[in-house]
Amino acid sequence: MGSRERIKKGFSKLLKEEKLKTIANYFENPGEVISLLKSYWHSDSKQQQLFDEFSENTITNFFIPYGISPNVMINGKNYIVPMVIEESSVVAAASAAAKFWGERGGFHAEVVDVRKVGQVHFGWKGPMAQLTPLFPALKERLLNDTETITANMKKRGGGILDIQLLDYTDRLPDYYQLRVEFNTCDSMGANFINTVLEQFGHSLHDFFAQRLDLPEELRQTEIIMTILSNNTPDCRVKVWVECPVEQLEGIDEHLSGPDYALKFKKAVDIAHIDIDRATTHNKGIYNGIDAVVIATGNDFRAVEAAGHTYASRRGRYESLSTVTINDGIFRFELEVPMALGTVGGLTSLHPLAKKSLELLGNPTAAELMTIAATMGLANNFSAVRSLTTKGIQAGHMKMHLNNILNQLHASEDEKQKAHEFFKDQTVSYAAVEKYLDSIRK
Repeated sequence: MGSRERIKKGFSKLLKEEKLKTIANYFENPGEVISLLKSYWHSDSKQQQLFDEFSENTITNFFIPYGISPNVMINGKNYIVPMVIEESSVVAAASAAAKFWGERGGFHAEVVDVRKVGQVHFGWKGPMAQLTPLFPALKERLLNDTETITANMKKRGGGILDIQLLDYTDRLPDYYQLRVEFNTCDSMGANFINTVLEQFGHSLHDFFAQRLDLPEELRQTEIIMTILSNNTPDCRVKVWVECPVEQLEGIDEHLSGPDYALKFKKAVDIAHIDIDRATTHNKGIYNGIDAVVIATGNDFRAVEAAGHTYASRRGRYESLSTVTINDGIFRFELEVPMALGTVGGLTSLHPLAKKSLELLGNPTAAELMTIAATMGLANNFSAVRSLTTKGIQAGHMKMHLNNILNQLHASEDEKQKAHEFFKDQTVSYAAVEKYLDSIRK
């Protein structure tokens, strides 16, 4: 296709209807497109206005299925877990794993730490040796200047945990950094952290400007940027399942429980040594994690970014999950960084996000971390189990059958017949198309 004609300036200032009509003119049938996009508007105008204000230049809503994985046992507590995802078989895989491990003690989880990081990147022309003696006074100034910002967070048990001064002048001339650690309690904390950091930037600038004991060039600082980091290696959760290897009996009809445990371990070990396999392996983990993160109104992009960075912490990208077999005990474990919130942002504004949290029993942020990580491990277990037994396509394509039938405009009667026919047949687009042709003739 050729390039589209440029939209005139001022698009963002148009009314929603005007934006919709403008965009519809880029299609062959503008009237049909307008009707389609309007059909996805919320019937309640107040709710639709709320959705419109979540983002910019909104012209409609994009629906993604909201599913449920029931009876997920974590630390002896039963959860009904909402999952928002469009990929077929993910919810089914999570549910199957939850059932399997529910009969073997359930999932176990613990939050390793909840520290989040923010950074003040600044330029200063002096050496580290001259900056270090000034740091205690600077730190005191930073904390004093942000007392009003941090007061409420402190009351909830959070706030600023530590401030470090880092020297990067060997990599970039005059470049220093303040690395700040936070506890933001049950909020994800991005706005809180960024507000504190921006004040730090102002305070840092003023601190040096007012140091009359320094040469003039050292009373000048360049505040390059102040921003939280989505790399949260110290805001981390661990989840695992374990059982005697004998309790894996029957997963593979050709292998004993102990032998299957070894085969499963090899499959996970491969994801530690081969980057191509690791990428797909970890993607399957985030199928489960993302679905919970989205359902609860959290930022799945930040969660994934932190996870992929953590997967590379040893200098190469590898699996986030591990398997050990010691003294006849099979243990499958996942440890991931994850900064989530249960108050503020979309968690408080989006009606379904609020209901998701209510369905989960209104968990704390730490508890929500364990739930999301559990669904990641659950999906990972189901995926590796399928890959090491019957293959992943059998179950995946069975779930995908409905999508194929809809693409081929099958009637309800044809769908029913197709589901019966493909109970013991390999599902593919070509096979379904051929079958529908046969029954239509």
